[in-house]
Amino acid sequence: MMSTSSCSNWLLSFFKKIQRYLQSKAATKRSCSSSSENSNKLRTKNNDDEAEDRQLVMEKETELDGSAVLQKSVKRLHFGSWEEKEMAAVAIEKLAREDDKARKLMAELGVINMLVSMVGRHRAAIKALIELASGTFTNKVLMLEAGILSKLPKDINVVEEQTRHDFAELLSSLSSLSNTHFSLNKPEILQFLINILESPSSFETMELCLGVIYNLSAVLQNSGVLVSNGVVHTLLTLSSFKDLSEKALAALGHLVVTLIGKKAMEDSSMVPESLIEILTWEDKPKCQESSAYILMILAHQSSTQRDKMSSAGIVPVLIEVCLVGKRFSSEERNEIVAVV
Repeated sequence: MMSTSSCSNWLLSFFKKIQRYLQSKAATKRSCSSSSENSNKLRTKNNDDEAEDRQLVMEKETELDGSAVLQKSVKRLHFGSWEEKEMAAVAIEKLAREDDKARKLMAELGVINMLVSMVGRHRAAIKALIELASGTFTNKVLMLEAGILSKLPKDINVVEEQTRHDFAELLSSLSSLSNTHFSLNKPEILQFLINILESPSSFETMELCLGVIYNLSAVLQNSGVLVSNGVVHTLLTLSSFKDLSEKALAALGHLVVTLIGKKAMEDSSMVPESLIEILTWEDKPKCQESSAYILMILAHQSSTQRDKMSSAGIVPVLIEVCLVGKRFSSEERNEIVAVV
């Protein structure tokens, strides 16, 4: 509990920040109103210009209304009942989506810590965090520091689909941060992602999770943790589904250039057959290209892998790809043929 003195200081600081925000909005409105008055004095007869002036004034008044909503919502979030906190989270989500300045100010007002503490109790908190994370590095870092990753559901079977989707969307945004801020030190991340990818979740949710794994696999230091947690098997399985294959293959393309990732693919019972099958997907040229790339890496300096590919019938498939595959350059075709 904060002392009366520290609480008063916090409130004073809080209202000063709100005051600066309101003053900024008010200054803009006064400038716009002044321009409108001068325009009326000149008695211009251009109705279109007058309509534009009125529209500008209305927009600025709306911004001022937003400032009042922000002030009220932040107060409710910190000091209100649980019901009031939920209402505040809904309002903050809307403000963050519509007002860039408000989105940045909210971090200074302690909104992010409060919303993170509400995750798991109110879905509105996750929705608000998704909007606050949009386009702002600082807010993403604050969410991680506030412990958002520890709030990931341990058992997704008891979590409704929309909540899974919301968590996946937030992780997709956070995983775009550098490895310094978003690391795999916490096992909850991969556990959550793999559980969703191996469960009957919606296509949209699974695609978001694949996007997170793609971001993580782009960081070389993450390859060991990803492979040891069975990500290669999961990605190979999903690569056989046309709607998910492109993202799964893209992540495999990151992992195959690492020793541990390449070894995991070489040892998989799905390789090379599943990748050779993807080469026949004429309606999915990007998947064909990614599959050919992975196969070339696996076959490089490995007679064992080349023999396995040959036995699996890769030769006629590659010849057909080289003949009709417009997506491949002549150099790439030569490299593909060289593996056999």
